[in-house]
Amino acid sequence: MLIDTHAHLNFNAFKDDHNQVIDQCFKNDIQLINVGSQYETSKRAVEIAERYKTGVWAAIGLHPIHAIPNQVDVNEVEPSFKSRPEEFDAKKYEILAKSKKVVAIGEIGLDYTYAKTEEDKEAQKKSFKQQVLFAQKLNLPIIIHCREAWKDLVKILKFEIRNSKFEIPLRGTAHFFSGTKEDAREMIELGFLISFTGVITFTKAYDEIIKETPLEKLMVETDCPYVAPVPFRGKKNLPLYVKYVAERIAEIKGIGFQEVAQVTTQNAKTLFKLN
Repeated sequence: MLIDTHAHLNFNAFKDDHNQVIDQCFKNDIQLINVGSQYETSKRAVEIAERYKTGVWAAIGLHPIHAIPNQVDVNEVEPSFKSRPEEFDAKKYEILAKSKKVVAIGEIGLDYTYAKTEEDKEAQKKSFKQQVLFAQKLNLPIIIHCREAWKDLVKILKFEIRNSKFEIPLRGTAHFFSGTKEDAREMIELGFLISFTGVITFTKAYDEIIKETPLEKLMVETDCPYVAPVPFRGKKNLPLYVKYVAERIAEIKGIGFQEVAQVTTQNAKTLFKLN
């Protein structure tokens, strides 16, 4: 079994076929977490998850690019769109979090690729801090999105962990990891896992990080419909393709696929408390 820890079947790219895709996943022993990026996609993730007794879960949160106004260029599977600034409304998200299918707050974080001004960066930081506290209040892990902002993100995490008023430590994962070896080490030292996508099937940029990171600290994901792995480059990504990520990790580490599948699945079950 494999768990795609970061999918977006709640996005428009899957509006007509997400049920069929999930059925295919179950036939191939693949489970998944649909991750929100703003209120509406978070709500949709919960609605989809609640249709299934098990095997499909939801994460809810406000993505940093939606904390600021921006023109966002996606890729070949979804057209560009203009993000509408959204203030994090804890009351609305808390209603969603009442669902037993909500297993994390995410994806949240910082993305300086789209933060063009200091004002934009501060807006993202504010939203991130609010959601970190929200996750701690609900005792849920966080799913982090970070691009070109690792220094500021780690600084915020260290502050929140050091000054936390909550008994249970902040936990979570750095999704679609794109940082350096040092960034990976810092996240692991803070108690976080790191997760890789199909990007590792067509670049060797992360091979050394994967080699050095204990398997017990890794998870696998697709981030579908984006970044389809080899041999599906340029096509719509599917949760089914998470096996190619696991296969590549096995190859890089020189271990068996089944070991990667077993350990990363257990990592996901433990972090997100999946039944």
